[in-house]
Amino acid sequence: MSLVFPLGFLVLLLIWVVAIYNSLVKIRQMVRESWSGIDTELKRRYDLVPNLVEVVKGYAAHEKELFSAVTKARSRAVASTGDTSSQARDERVLVTNVRQLLAVAESYPDLKASKHYLDLQEELSNTEDRIQAARRFFNANVRDMNTQVESFPTNLLASAFGFQKEDFFEVEKAIIREVVDISFTDLI
Repeated sequence: MSLVFPLGFLVLLLIWVVAIYNSLVKIRQMVRESWSGIDTELKRRYDLVPNLVEVVKGYAAHEKELFSAVTKARSRAVASTGDTSSQARDERVLVTNVRQLLAVAESYPDLKASKHYLDLQEELSNTEDRIQAARRFFNANVRDMNTQVESFPTNLLASAFGFQKEDFFEVEKAIIREVVDISFTDLI
């Protein structure tokens, strides 16, 4: 009888450890999956940017320096495979340059009336919305992971099994607002 209690306690402890471990694995997989959602939407943006540059280039040929900056920023963002912080940094540069490109386009009435440009602009706006939704989903999963990794007693098992905090994917809010806020009122 004296052996039943310690054995029962060890079984309960083992069940608890397995449950916590599985919970941490599940959250880690959710973080990875949600990052792939962001990655998919970023690639969609990367595919739109060269088309946008080409359309604007046809109307504003003297803006070569800006076209070069957008192209370089896109290439850097596409090649960025580091952590979320470095990806966010590269995205900020790209978004800033695309915002400047859209601002240049605003000064060309013929360009603003071009159906191809309007379609690209709308597609870019939709893509930005999708990126933000994916970013919110990713950051919610990161929040859950970080809460588990930092909360007692889960933090003891998390550190023992090598689970670590994840970085949020944050882009400066002012830049996001400027890119997403594309106005079509001039056309109406």
